[in-house]
Amino acid sequence: MLGDFTYHNPCRVHFGPNAVEKLADELSEYGDNVVLIYGGGSIKRSGLYDQVMGMLKAAGKNVVEDGGVMSNPTADKLREGACIAREADADLLLAVGGGSVIDYAKGVSVSAHCDEDPWDKYYFRMERPDNEIIPVGSILTMSGTGSEMNGGSVITNPELGLKIGHVFGPEAIPKFSIINPELTFTVPDYQMRAGIFDAFNHIQEQYFSGQDDNTSDYVSEALMKNLVKAARIAVADPRDYGARSDISWISTWALNTFVGKGKAGDWEVHMIGQAIGAVTDATHGMTLSAVAPAYYRRIMPYGMGKFVRFATEVWGVRSEGKTDEQVAREGLAAMEAWMDEIGVVRHVRDLGLEPDQYDDVVKATFLLDGGYKKLSPEDVREIPVESE
Repeated sequence: MLGDFTYHNPCRVHFGPNAVEKLADELSEYGDNVVLIYGGGSIKRSGLYDQVMGMLKAAGKNVVEDGGVMSNPTADKLREGACIAREADADLLLAVGGGSVIDYAKGVSVSAHCDEDPWDKYYFRMERPDNEIIPVGSILTMSGTGSEMNGGSVITNPELGLKIGHVFGPEAIPKFSIINPELTFTVPDYQMRAGIFDAFNHIQEQYFSGQDDNTSDYVSEALMKNLVKAARIAVADPRDYGARSDISWISTWALNTFVGKGKAGDWEVHMIGQAIGAVTDATHGMTLSAVAPAYYRRIMPYGMGKFVRFATEVWGVRSEGKTDEQVAREGLAAMEAWMDEIGVVRHVRDLGLEPDQYDDVVKATFLLDGGYKKLSPEDVREIPVESE
């Protein structure tokens, strides 16, 4: 393991079919005022809203609701939520939903008592919080983002054509997260598949960096192999609890910072995907699946050893009698075949991205240098072309 690092994750996770029952214990640790944050009507249709609200009332909490969080939360919605939380004098923000809802809740947590515009301070200037932060708890209903156990918050500014993630410190990580894989059964099939690739690519972004024999890479390979297997089962039978529970737990560990330790991290697929999302409002996991193969083919020559290892260790490609490049390309081909098998988007045109918007994607893409090759703007423009 190269470099120095500190690992600390303050989130307490309750996992399993009866995990929601643990909410009562968690609520006893916070004050009277709770803001309940959720998205559309799915938690009401599933009965989860009534269950949670009943527990909040039984605990004697004053509840203010902040619903309607969209799949790509906007800067305007963040400002609205900060105002709601501040006026409610919130002691706890309880996010019930998927990654967008939890990301939004974390954004609200650092913004409610901020004396400046939160978009400017946290997402444009990328400053650290220097004000009171409201604790966040979460009940997860969709797997993929890992937002339930990290400090990241992605917010979109449609007016500027930007979608930006800010990874805050441990103070913004949810204090507790409740993961009942059965709750993910209510997620539409398209969203389930998107979440699977989102989690897979989180691991890839950390895996495809560095040249040393890193413990994190061995963990990442195991997580990716398990996710490949579980995804096949879940796509065939979305109500298979074993597969959905594996997907839920892998998604959490894919981005709770554990497998990133000792790694530089790439994250360029996410930068391009987020830029496409800012332009099209497409589902995040599908923006990643549309560009990842083209991106990895482009950087493969600069990290050939790791791509060979990815092929042999994750996909079981045999290396005898083959060049490194042949092995590496077979690995990427195996990944693409699996992506087609689980039905994720493979072409940017299927996201609604038109050629005349490619320049907008380039402008909205942040160029990072943690991977094997730092892209130029010209490289970024070619990624959608190769993914058409």
